[in-house]
Amino acid sequence: MHRLECFCNTSIPLAHGAGAIPAVGFGTLIPNAIATKQAVKVALEVGFRHIDGAEVYRNEDVVGEAMREAFDAGTVSREELFVTTKLWNNNHRPERVKLAFEASLRRLQLDYLDCYLIHTPFAFQPGDEQYPMNEHDEPIYDSGVTLVQTWQAMERLVDEGRCRCIGLSDITLDKLKEIVAVARIKPAVVQVECHPYLPEWELLEFCQQHGIVLLAFAPLGHGMEPRITGDPVIKAIAQRVGKSPAQVALAWAVQRGTALLTTSTNPVHIRENFDISLLPQDAMQEMKDRITTSIRLNAVVETGVPGFVPRGA
Repeated sequence: MHRLECFCNTSIPLAHGAGAIPAVGFGTLIPNAIATKQAVKVALEVGFRHIDGAEVYRNEDVVGEAMREAFDAGTVSREELFVTTKLWNNNHRPERVKLAFEASLRRLQLDYLDCYLIHTPFAFQPGDEQYPMNEHDEPIYDSGVTLVQTWQAMERLVDEGRCRCIGLSDITLDKLKEIVAVARIKPAVVQVECHPYLPEWELLEFCQQHGIVLLAFAPLGHGMEPRITGDPVIKAIAQRVGKSPAQVALAWAVQRGTALLTTSTNPVHIRENFDISLLPQDAMQEMKDRITTSIRLNAVVETGVPGFVPRGA
C-alpha cells in the first residue's frame, strides 16, 4: 500500500489571529492529575503541538507542569506550541475576565496564550462557585451580563498583547452569528462537538465563509454509545485503507477543513490518534452519503453545563 499523506504537521492559518492552529490537537479533560500530566508529556513527545485546556477542568496547574518539563527537556519550545484554555461561566462579567485569564496563565506557567475561548455562551452567577445551583439542581444564571459584553472584555485581552486570538466554544450557529455581527475582533476559533454523527455542515460553512477555524471536540464521540468507531461504514473504510476506525474518523475531520482535539491516557492510543493520513475522496463521499446516525452527545449547548466534565471536583 502506498504511503498516504500524513496530517501530523498540518496547520490552519488564523484569519483573525496570529499564526496558525495545528489541525491535530490534544485535549486535557482528564479527571486524574497524575494521568493528565503523564498524558500531556506523552502527547508532546509524540508530536502534538496544540494543547487544549480549561479553567473548569481544574488541572491547568498539572498541564502547566507537564509543558514546563517538556520545555526544560528540549522536547518542544514554547514558540512551537499552540496553547488554548477557556474562560468559565462564572467569570463572564467584564471585570472578572482579565482576572480569570491571568489566573489561567499563572497555573499554566505561561507568559501568553495562543487562544482563549469563552467556554460556553451561558453566564453563571459570578463568584467562586463554578457550578452555582438552585434548590432544583439547576444552574443559577447571571442576567446582568450579555455575551457581547463578555466578548468585548476578551477583545481587550488581545489589545493588551498577552492573548494572540480569541474564540467561542459550545456555541450554536445563531449565537455565533450574533457575535460575528458586532465583534471588533472576530472569533478566530469556534470549538464544538463535531464528529461523523454530528457533522455540523451548516456551522462549518458559516465558519469557513468568515475565516473562523472550527475546532472539533469529541471527534470520536467520547467513547459513548452509539460508538463512532463501531460504525459499519467507517469500519469498512478502515479495513480498505489499512487504518483503524478511529484514524479514519479523525482523518475525515481534518480533510473537511476542521481542526480537532483527541484525548487519551493510553500512550498507544495517543500515538495512533496522531498518526492520521489523507483518505481517498471516495471514502469521504461514502461517509457523507452513507452514515445515517445523527446524535449530539453533549447537551452543553442547551444549558451551559458540559456533559463530559465531572461537576464535583
